[in-house]
Amino acid sequence: MNIALVIAGGTGKRAQQEIPKQFINVYDKPILLYTLEGFQNHPEIDAIEVVCINGWHEILTAYTRQFSINKLQWITDGGETGQESIRNGVFDLYKHCKADDIIIIHDGIRPLIDKTVVSDCIRVCREYGNAVSSLPYNEQIFKTSDGITSTAYIPRETLRRVQTPQAYKLEKLYLSYKKAYEEEIGIHGSSYTNTMMVELGETLYFAAGSDKNIKITTADDIELFKALLYASKKEI
Repeated sequence: MNIALVIAGGTGKRAQQEIPKQFINVYDKPILLYTLEGFQNHPEIDAIEVVCINGWHEILTAYTRQFSINKLQWITDGGETGQESIRNGVFDLYKHCKADDIIIIHDGIRPLIDKTVVSDCIRVCREYGNAVSSLPYNEQIFKTSDGITSTAYIPRETLRRVQTPQAYKLEKLYLSYKKAYEEEIGIHGSSYTNTMMVELGETLYFAAGSDKNIKITTADDIELFKALLYASKKEI
């Protein structure tokens, strides 16, 4: 099976809102529900698990009934960090799913899911064992030691910027998180599954990404999301 693991365990302090940003309404629908609809409507997704911030499980369940998200099978608690939330989701899925199932990890606050991106992520993971959505880096990157001068740059051809979704086989994912937390590898700071895997010695494979696949972190991002939604409605 192909299972979407949607991470919605954060409090969203940087968005400067009274409620977690994943539950902020945009055009009468919570941001998280746009994300879930993307997986609900994707023909290759068989089931969904949400890692949800504590205290919001019942609200999430009510919303999924309202918006007919019937692929949602499991809800589990978020952690203190993003990595803990992903680990909680992986460990919970390991109780319910098969070792070779493909787990598609996605940020709940990336609501503009492109079907072709999800499909390519699944395709690459099926072929190579993992897949990380990515895009080329189109700006020049210069090194600096003092903040005002530079004598060296990083060739942009050697860089990729990555996003979610990211896909991994469940057995590899479970064993990797188990080892990472036992040995404290790749679990601190802003670590994510992809950076943890690299620190554990894994080779990652790139899949397609999208410039519209924005991550809603600040209040300005919410306004950008509204604008992109409005533009997409005009195109229809």
